[in-house]
Amino acid sequence: MPILDSPDLPAMLVTLDEQEARLRFASFGHDDAYTVGSRLIDLARSRGLTISTSIWLGEQRVFQAALAGTSADNDGWMDRKCATVRRFDVSSLLIMKRMEAYGVDDPARARMVDPMAYAFNGGAVPLRIGPTQVGVMVASGVNDFVEHDLVVEVLDEHLAR
Repeated sequence: MPILDSPDLPAMLVTLDEQEARLRFASFGHDDAYTVGSRLIDLARSRGLTISTSIWLGEQRVFQAALAGTSADNDGWMDRKCATVRRFDVSSLLIMKRMEAYGVDDPARARMVDPMAYAFNGGAVPLRIGPTQVGVMVASGVNDFVEHDLVVEVLDEHLAR
């Protein structure tokens, strides 16, 4: 179920936790990054979405693309969301919603991190081989839920292959 369709916070947390458990690959390399990154751009274009995407494997950005209408601001958002996934080892939307469930309205302050380095917004998802985070896929340009759902959709498609 897309996050955008989740009726309430508890249901959304269940869906996000299920995604974390499901999105695990046997392998994921540069060719996979190109495939899923290109697919995300094609899908966004077909839906009329203005979006940027990046994929990191370890510390290396191995894919990046942006549709017209995005800007360098989207690159900054993607970097900050990626940092959040790396640090907290879950999707940026999941950590954001967990903080919301705890009643935290300023996650960066509560987690004692620099808000210019970390973004608690949707759109970044860990790439895992088994249980180990090996990278991050992120999108920026629409809204937290659309970005997250688009990344998950593309990763689910790739996982099904």
